Amino acid sequence: MKRTPIKVGVIAELTGALSFMGIANANVCRMVIEDMNEAGGLLGRPVELIIEDGRSDDAAARSAAAKLVNADKVDLVVGGILSSTRQAIRSEATEKGGTLYIYPEQYEGQEDDPLIFCTGAVPAQQVEPLIPWLMKKTGARKFYLPSADYIWPHLLNKAAKRMVDANGGEIAGEEYFPLDHTDYRETVRKIMATGTEVVFNTIVPPGLTPFLAELHDAGFLARGGKIICTYFDENFLNLVPAAHFEGLYSCLDYYQAVDDPFSRELLKDYNRRFPGSAMFTAGSGCSGHYKGLKLWEAAVREAGTTDRDAVVRALDHAAIGQAPGGPAAMVPGQHHLRHSMYIAQAQGGKFRIVKNLGAIEPKEKPRGMGSSPALTAASAG
Repeated sequence: MKRTPIKVGVIAELTGALSFMGIANANVCRMVIEDMNEAGGLLGRPVELIIEDGRSDDAAARSAAAKLVNADKVDLVVGGILSSTRQAIRSEATEKGGTLYIYPEQYEGQEDDPLIFCTGAVPAQQVEPLIPWLMKKTGARKFYLPSADYIWPHLLNKAAKRMVDANGGEIAGEEYFPLDHTDYRETVRKIMATGTEVVFNTIVPPGLTPFLAELHDAGFLARGGKIICTYFDENFLNLVPAAHFEGLYSCLDYYQAVDDPFSRELLKDYNRRFPGSAMFTAGSGCSGHYKGLKLWEAAVREAGTTDRDAVVRALDHAAIGQAPGGPAAMVPGQHHLRHSMYIAQAQGGKFRIVKNLGAIEPKEKPRGMGSSPALTAASAG
């Protein structure tokens, strides 16, 4: 007797400015679901993966979420890179559709929808350990914050300013630009004129490449300047000449240089299945997609059903002993992960891990879920 499949909907940026990240995210989801089905499926049922192209556009992602929820009737939605994209997906998936949603990208934190679980790093796991470490290691005190103008840079900068101030530093400048802005000559002039020692960058593609080129050509790195870009990972190595980001510091839950046996074998398996330029990385959300799907699988198995509310209760404390970068576990009540974090530095066109920070708490605000309308509505499963 053929059993009804459990449906997982993924929104990945397969085209547009973020496709170099989104293609890898879709690959990870294919890999996890293929393995799940080869092992017998979930609760004795096959898992059907439905991938929609978010097109690096919030309106397209919103439409994709509506299709997945209303037409495909998925049990779970996964995906989104930018925080604005998360908000677009949320409007259709959880707020209108009452469907469980896993957001897999490192971001600014503070998401509190009871149907959303976040599997990427947050400021307490990136900014809070990285900035004090860098200031102590290098002696740098003066920071400049060039930024894209949306919620993630604003809140990440708020955390950065708090840590700079707490450690005796100062902010030389803070600027925000539209996502498609590409002329950074005046900003770089200010960076050089103020004697900035550290650029804390939250500019994203397509503006990232011209900004780093302008900064390099102005001699910022040559004079000993430091760049922090918390989302920068191996996928970006194909976009920017190595000289433009030499010495750059990043902080994520996984890099390809992580040397535990599981991470090594997972990377080898991914590269075998998906050779090419779309690499398995953390900044693009690959590690968050992997952890999210495996934690959801663990929650469904514990619940013994795809009933949404039962899965939410199980997912609230779900844990996996093996994941890229190390074990991961939901912190009960927070809908965010406790997982290992690493500081890495770009050296010779590759990332080298310079500090293993160990497992770090997300420090997200606990939420009371029991009386939420979203959790007392009819289950989607």
